[in-house]
Amino acid sequence: MPEAILIDHPLIQHKLTLLRQKDTPSVHFRTIIKEISLLLGYEVTKHLPLEDIDIVTPITATRAPQIAGKKMCIFSILRVGEGLAQGILELIPCAKAGHIGLYRNEDSLQAVEYYFKAPNDLDKRFNLVVDPMLATGGSAISALNKIKKEGAKNITFLCLLAAPEGIKALREAHPDVQIYTASIDEKLNEKGYIVPGLGDAGDRIFGTL
Repeated sequence: MPEAILIDHPLIQHKLTLLRQKDTPSVHFRTIIKEISLLLGYEVTKHLPLEDIDIVTPITATRAPQIAGKKMCIFSILRVGEGLAQGILELIPCAKAGHIGLYRNEDSLQAVEYYFKAPNDLDKRFNLVVDPMLATGGSAISALNKIKKEGAKNITFLCLLAAPEGIKALREAHPDVQIYTASIDEKLNEKGYIVPGLGDAGDRIFGTL
């Protein structure tokens, strides 16, 4: 399994550049996040298993493929993960939604959990955990620890930006979880933010700068 799979489609990279610009207003930032999430959603779901079923077209009876097994579950790490999750839910409206409430202690940089809600049968689902930023990896690792404790086995992690430090930490903690990202940035700064990054994604999505 590669350390991380880089999704470098030209449309995604173009839109990511728009997100990075500090003068992009929140209303446009939210729209672009949604557009990128649709494009990323195609990539991270392209290996979902299919099964043939009997259907009737306006012309004849035939067999055609549909996604096999339980509906997938899309987990957003609150609050900022909602920006990605809502777009993917539009792409896959039959998916279930899970939520993990975490915030980062600014002194220790450790993730603190305050909320969790998910379907009961995570062990039977493809679970996609989304968070725009993989910085230190603390929030992602805590989220994955939690959903594994709740029974999840088939898990993929999706982010917009990742720092090398975050990828390393997440792979060491959860080597069975594949990471997808639209960009692997240079590093973390002394405050644990991604460089060059795009700033605080939550503040930029919700206009709380």
